Amino acid sequence: MSTAKATSETPLGPTGRPYRGFPTPPPLESHGPARIIALCNQKGGVGKTTTTINLAASLADYGRRVLAVDFDPQGALSAGLGIATHEIPTIYDLLIDPKRDAHDAIVTTAVPGLDIIPANIDLSAAEVQLVNEVARETILARVLRKLAPEYDVILIDCQPSLGLLTVNALTASHGVIIPLECEFFALRGVALLIETIDKVRDRLNPAIELDGVLATMYDARTLHSREVLERVVEAFGDDVLETVIGRTVKFPDASVSGVPITEFAPEHPAAQAYLRLARELVARGAVA
Repeated sequence: MSTAKATSETPLGPTGRPYRGFPTPPPLESHGPARIIALCNQKGGVGKTTTTINLAASLADYGRRVLAVDFDPQGALSAGLGIATHEIPTIYDLLIDPKRDAHDAIVTTAVPGLDIIPANIDLSAAEVQLVNEVARETILARVLRKLAPEYDVILIDCQPSLGLLTVNALTASHGVIIPLECEFFALRGVALLIETIDKVRDRLNPAIELDGVLATMYDARTLHSREVLERVVEAFGDDVLETVIGRTVKFPDASVSGVPITEFAPEHPAAQAYLRLARELVARGAVA
C-alpha cells in the first residue's frame, strides 16, 4: 500500500493531524531518577489539576512510580486525590524548614504507584516568607532533588499565577506542560507564560523545555472550540500534543469522590484520553 493511500485512509484527529495510536509502554526494569514536569498556566480553570491527577494515575497504571506535588494553596490536587490536609506536613513545611526530611510530607494515595506531597492554605504565606531567602527561586528544586531517585516522574500542579511559587516550580522542572482550555480568552495569556519560561531558561534553569501544549475542555460540537484549537496548532505546531481532552461532567464527579477518572469511570472517553496522553508522553520521550 502506498504511503499516500495509507495517509488518506488515516482519520484526522482534532488537531488536524493523523490520529495515531501510541503503543502501550513496556514496564520499567528499574525506577528513577525522576523527570520533573510542571503543569503550568496562569489562567485558572483550564484543567491543570484535573490533568495532574489523571495523568499521574495513568502513568502509575503503566507501572511508573509517580509523585504528584500540590503547589497551589487551594489544595485542589490533594482534595481530588482524597487527602485531608489539616494537621499533616505539607509542601509548605518543606519549603520553610530546609532541614526537614522531605519524606515526612509524602502521602500514599489509593492509586498504586502514586504518591502525593499535599498543600493547603498555609502555602499562600510562603511567597511572602521566601522573598528574603538566598536563592529563593531554587528552594523547591532542593526539596525535590532528594526525592527524584525514588520516582520515574514528578508532576507539579502549579497555582494560577506567575509569582514566586510558579518560578520555583519552573526552576525545579525539566519540562512544562501547558493545559490550555479551548476558549478564546485562554489563548491571551499564553504568550506571557512562554516569555516567563524563556526567562527562567535564560537565568535559572537552562535545561527546561516545553513538553507540550495540551488542549482541554474541547467540545467538537462547537465551532468556537474547533477554531480555537486550530489557532493553537497554528501558533505552536508540533508542540501541541495530539491527545485532546474533551469537556465532560465526569471530571467534577470524580473529584468529589476523591479518585482519578481512570478509576471512577475507566471506560469513559475522558479516562481513555488521559491514558492516551500518558502513552503519548512516553512515546515523545517526556517520560521514561
